[in-house]
Amino acid sequence: MRIASCGYFPYSYKGSRRRASPQASPDHRPSTLEEMRFTPVFLHLFMLLSSGVAAQASYIPHETRSHIPAGWILARRYETSELLPLRFGLKQSNMDRLEEMLNDISHPESPNYGNHWTPAQVAKTFAPSHETVTTVRNWLIKEGFDAKRVKVSATRGWIQLNATVEEAERLLKTQYNVYTHQDGEQHIASNSYYLPKHVSLHVEIVTPSIHFDSVLRKRGGSSVPAKKIGLPGVGITPKTTGTIKSLWDELKNCDQFITPICLRVLYGLVYEPLAASKNSFGIVEYTPQAYLQSDLDMFNRNFSTALVGKSPKLVSIDGGIVQTIQSGFDYNGESNLDLQYAMNLVNMFGDKQEVTLYQVGDIPQGASFNNLLDALDGSYCTFQGGDDPFQDGIYPDDYPNGYHHPTDCGIAKPANVISTSYGYNEADLSPFYTARQCAEYAKLGLMGVTVIYSSGDNGVAGNGDLCLNTDGSQTDSGTIFNPGFPSSCPYITSVGATQVNPGAKVTDPEGACEQVIYSGGGFSNHFPMPDYQKKAVGNYLKIHRPTYSPEIWNATGTSRAFPDISANGANYVVAVDGKFSRVFGTSASAPVVGSILTMVNDARLAIGKKPIGFINPTIYSDFFSGAFNDITSGGNQGCGTPGFTAVPGWDPVSGLGTPSFPKLLVRWLLLP
Repeated sequence: MRIASCGYFPYSYKGSRRRASPQASPDHRPSTLEEMRFTPVFLHLFMLLSSGVAAQASYIPHETRSHIPAGWILARRYETSELLPLRFGLKQSNMDRLEEMLNDISHPESPNYGNHWTPAQVAKTFAPSHETVTTVRNWLIKEGFDAKRVKVSATRGWIQLNATVEEAERLLKTQYNVYTHQDGEQHIASNSYYLPKHVSLHVEIVTPSIHFDSVLRKRGGSSVPAKKIGLPGVGITPKTTGTIKSLWDELKNCDQFITPICLRVLYGLVYEPLAASKNSFGIVEYTPQAYLQSDLDMFNRNFSTALVGKSPKLVSIDGGIVQTIQSGFDYNGESNLDLQYAMNLVNMFGDKQEVTLYQVGDIPQGASFNNLLDALDGSYCTFQGGDDPFQDGIYPDDYPNGYHHPTDCGIAKPANVISTSYGYNEADLSPFYTARQCAEYAKLGLMGVTVIYSSGDNGVAGNGDLCLNTDGSQTDSGTIFNPGFPSSCPYITSVGATQVNPGAKVTDPEGACEQVIYSGGGFSNHFPMPDYQKKAVGNYLKIHRPTYSPEIWNATGTSRAFPDISANGANYVVAVDGKFSRVFGTSASAPVVGSILTMVNDARLAIGKKPIGFINPTIYSDFFSGAFNDITSGGNQGCGTPGFTAVPGWDPVSGLGTPSFPKLLVRWLLLP
């Protein structure tokens, strides 16, 4: 079977002549150009070919991938008769003003601080224009597709066209191939695609196309669950050094065993909720990750007896289920860690503050970050067009025990603070894909939601300890720093990891985490530096600029830097499957920061003020100077280097430092 390279074009659009039909005989063709000029048939063909060349010459590359992601191999050409559900993500309005609009309600010096938008305002402001919808729709119809096949989504954000592979390849001047993963799963993708220049201006992304991530669809009725972000070994996952023989819950042992009391002393979190009924805190988990109630109770019998028997409030998204089929640290460690500490830290003495669990994806298919966003914001929901069936969970899922309903759309009110301890490598996804998703986090910020992501556990390397090569591929032998996503999105708060240094007291300054894991941090290859970072990161680059060759890191000084802040990520005591284990990871740091910010919200709500929403412009402002514990020791090695080093001020290891709850509380209470 012939496997053609991606980027195949049935007809050249670069001005070369189309080859003659093999059935044509030279004896029957005009012998001179003069004769050809007077041949009516030739004139007709010449006009058709000329118009075709002119039309195709207007095509420009829209997205291109230079390599196949790690773990995948090219298997074969996709059958041209197969059906592809093409989705065209339309260019949203006012995206050039997104940062300005978000700063307007998030910067402490703005007169509009805290004036969060309604979902209706967000949907109206960013909806694609009539011109955009019309341009793309008319192009598809002009290309020969019946108007009934061209469907505009209810939100007018997407256009759907069910096309054969042959039609899609002609339309996008590309070729679709089948790729096989090392675990046997398959994926359909191209390496590039093209759009007419006038259409490209109105399209953000086309799916399926060049995108790969860790959500793999089941194929051919296989009984093996699809691989997705929640499966062991995918994305950011906590690490363990094994079970703990003797349990210690004393402040003198915080360098070996982190328990809730250690965290309360480290960050001054002494606070009892006053407005719990008005407040909300969400923890996100992706099936098959699941907590065990018996483990929650075991943890709470030791650290918070008032919470024994208490469960998080479950919000099931796309069939999300707290599964009990598979167990062990790989399946229960993440969710147990997040919920045990989140529920404890927001309830110092009782059980007033409820914690919401967003459990995303059914067991057979799983889900992606887009599935969560669909459920939180109806204007993002892409039912009848949008999510990529080859990387996002697509519902209804006809697999046995699957979720047999349409994609959950706008079903869940976003919590005031949402913490997620999962992530991809930025290089796993295209700039268009990450940009569209990142904009959705900004929209949540406009609505007053604080979105937190852990920064990664491999220092300057990506998940799986993979680093970039010069061709953009990722391998464990790569030498180029590999930033993570969504941590590189400027509209979320990225959280790195620190540690109580071995032999140190809990009251001593922490250092960057260098036990078992290394705090993820660095500079984005997709996103520019936001205004709120320019002063802090500019000072870092001016005073402590790394001496590495610019060939191995983004040394431009104009890219989004992360993490923003950090919290302890070493030696956590976590109940897993009836035993206590010692756990490490930024997976622990994120819910700790989320808990602290949730208590800040409680204090504001108690005096009639609004939640803090998107915090980055605030925490980087001069008004919040000194509100974080500066981390000045340790580094985040990776890619065969020592990585970056923690220094005074912001750094790409610990960000601005760890939170001081009393200082943050005072400052946020003084804001409108």
